Amino acid sequence: MKKIFGRQEEIAELKGYYDSGKSEFIAVYGRRRVGKTYLVDSLFGEEYAFSTSGIIGGTQEEELAAFTEDLRRAGYKGSKPRSWMQAFEALRTLLEQKLVPGKRLVVFIDELPCMATPKSSLVKAVDRFWNTWGSKHSEVFLVVCGSATSWIIRNIIDNKGGLHDRITHEKHLFPFTLGQAREYLRMNGFRWPDISVLQTYMILGGVPYYLDMLDRNKSLSENVDMLFFGKEAPLTREFDRLYKSLFSTPDKYKAVIRTLSGSRRGMTRRELATKMKINDNGHFGDILEDLINCDFIRYYNLMGKSVKTTGGLYQLVDFYSIFHQTFLTKKITDTHYWSNTMNTPAQNTWYGLSFERVAMAHIPQILKALGVDRILTQYYSWRSMESPQGAQVDLVIDRADGIVNLCEVKYSNGTYAISKDEFIKLNNRSEAFRRETGTKKGLFITFITTYGLKKNGYSDTINSQVTMADLFV
Repeated sequence: MKKIFGRQEEIAELKGYYDSGKSEFIAVYGRRRVGKTYLVDSLFGEEYAFSTSGIIGGTQEEELAAFTEDLRRAGYKGSKPRSWMQAFEALRTLLEQKLVPGKRLVVFIDELPCMATPKSSLVKAVDRFWNTWGSKHSEVFLVVCGSATSWIIRNIIDNKGGLHDRITHEKHLFPFTLGQAREYLRMNGFRWPDISVLQTYMILGGVPYYLDMLDRNKSLSENVDMLFFGKEAPLTREFDRLYKSLFSTPDKYKAVIRTLSGSRRGMTRRELATKMKINDNGHFGDILEDLINCDFIRYYNLMGKSVKTTGGLYQLVDFYSIFHQTFLTKKITDTHYWSNTMNTPAQNTWYGLSFERVAMAHIPQILKALGVDRILTQYYSWRSMESPQGAQVDLVIDRADGIVNLCEVKYSNGTYAISKDEFIKLNNRSEAFRRETGTKKGLFITFITTYGLKKNGYSDTINSQVTMADLFV
């Protein structure tokens, strides 16, 4: 088995399914480039009875040709399939020849959504294969995989036809956490300080494919220039490729990403549709759901009196997409742009925004740092509907022990100093929150910073702190 990093929980679960002694139909899905194929290959690659992969953008003829070639490579001697029904019947013929009682028969179909070209009847063929043969043999271990997460969920996991409730297990593979990203880099010979790892995460997120592109012999700024701004920089074209590989109409999805990239706090569905000048209908809802399922955006509750009419907030959370939309759309010609703009207001402003996203991606670590990870909690965003200044709290942690944490997220290259004006704003915001929500709970102001608070006359009024070090846990 190949060495796998940071997927201990997933490995244990998949091995448990392998040892279950019954037929298994497992769906593995998650953001493109997150390591789904590598995980399955590493665990079961040496035992494949058959494996194949869909072709991104392939026609039905091309998909069937590739499937047939993989069948022949695995030992199939029959006639060439002309449809997916025939193709999966051929797969059944192949597997029957390899079936040994009590020995696992591992079948891996990667990028299954790519095979589902219009009017291809692929799902019906998978349905028939599994229901009439696969599920009846305890040796069969079928794993399907796909980056088009919503397709997997709608057509396989939540299928309303013959595959309804036929999936035995599903596994959503998420990007690495900040702490996992640090360990992954260390495993690959990087000896960067935590602040450099944090900044790397703000740009690339916890996507192994992107982290593997870094050069440990270069500084972070040199790496960013190489990946994004240099001649033939590999990640300048990734944005279009990424969305084209996932969605049949990528421009509609990229339009949502572009719109949300311009909103620091996020937007309600109504605000988003209005800004984009499109109808807020079911199709638009499907687009938003697709982007959520693919880990590009998130939806979270908006606390307040108007929540029933406005709904929650949609926010762009894919770090690569945020960075691309912030900097790569400007047609920058300086091949050393990142190195030449270090510590400028533009770069520091972006770090501030991205650090907020990092914090929101590490709620479990924040709860643990506050010592409330064993307490029932809910978290929201809150926007004032009465304050003329539009007061907002990005992260509200509502605890069952009678406390509400109002969290402020601040990025700084050193300890963060609270000014008098900021102290006044914090108090006004807390008063507005209590008045508009009507809460009777105690309000604790919490600061989430890189290096903690600089001690002054205002820092002592802060109830709790979370630092960068806590987010690495």
